[in-house]
Amino acid sequence: MDDLGAILETGGAAAVELAASALAERGAKTVQCANCSEPLIGPYCAVCGQPHDTHRRSLQALLHDLVKDIISFDSRILRTARALMFEPGELALAFRQGRTQRYVPAVRLYLFVSLIFFLTLTASHIAIVQMVPVVTPEKIVVEHGKTYAMLPNGKDKIPVPAFLNDGRPHFAVSVNNAVFFAREGALHVKVPPGALEDMARRLKSAEAKSDSSLGAHILEATRRTTTALAADPAALNGALTSWIPRALFLLLPLFALLMAAFYWRQRKDVFFVDHLVFSLGFHTFGFALLLVAAGLAQVLSDGVVAWLVISALGLYLLFAMRRFYQQNWFWTGAKFITVSAIYTVFFVIPAVFGIFIASVFYG
Repeated sequence: MDDLGAILETGGAAAVELAASALAERGAKTVQCANCSEPLIGPYCAVCGQPHDTHRRSLQALLHDLVKDIISFDSRILRTARALMFEPGELALAFRQGRTQRYVPAVRLYLFVSLIFFLTLTASHIAIVQMVPVVTPEKIVVEHGKTYAMLPNGKDKIPVPAFLNDGRPHFAVSVNNAVFFAREGALHVKVPPGALEDMARRLKSAEAKSDSSLGAHILEATRRTTTALAADPAALNGALTSWIPRALFLLLPLFALLMAAFYWRQRKDVFFVDHLVFSLGFHTFGFALLLVAAGLAQVLSDGVVAWLVISALGLYLLFAMRRFYQQNWFWTGAKFITVSAIYTVFFVIPAVFGIFIASVFYG
């Protein structure tokens, strides 16, 4: 085997020499490989494989190439951007069919787009979500020696600590109003004097009565978080930015596993890595879409933007499944509905809840 390798290597070097001599006879200028000193007859050395272009260029030349790549409609970046945004499933299909040089690799594209998303929000001071505390006046009543707070409907009541029966006005503070992609500082919270103190005293009272350390810890975290959000609705934004990429690290392969389960009959032609590239493409589009949504949220209501995002994601996934897996519309539609329901209920909603809990407890 070693003898055969030596013969092939010698023969290859001899062929390069012959080709270089033929080019020289025709007046072509040949240069030597900087690595092995063999004659170069193309963009790559036929002996060691090193490229002729070592990319040692002046700053002016580098800037020229960069501008040329950006403005060229045939550049790899723009081809990838067009495929990602307007050709659902094309990037994954190109990977499966071996057309890998046309587009930016899936992992690199996902990391790049997600990084641009978070950097853009940070630079523009747009928060992913802001939790605005809702303050509701309470009417304190005493019945049969117990203290209650009347609910806004004027009929129902809930038990509250006895220390609230002091003749002063009281307020219930709840954090259940989420606003997406608003600028930090744009939401102003008006909390009446004493409302946060009442909330803190209530939670401390419940914390003292808690039968478990976990319950006490939850109440303490709730008190701390609500107090922080009352002062700054975007208080959790930094923690969310930190935990979202971690959650997606699990969601990406889980979505790929889900697609593999629904298309298991194609397992001989579509490998798990193909499903994973499909998952990367879909989630990359999600980041790009959220970046667009962040801009739209500055001129449209967050409710309208939310419906636009949900509709666009759904249509994109439907057409991507049809293009990549190449089944008829009936089976594609049926699998799309089922996959969307399972992914949303069993993966996305628990992930969102987990991200929020992690943001509250661990920052």
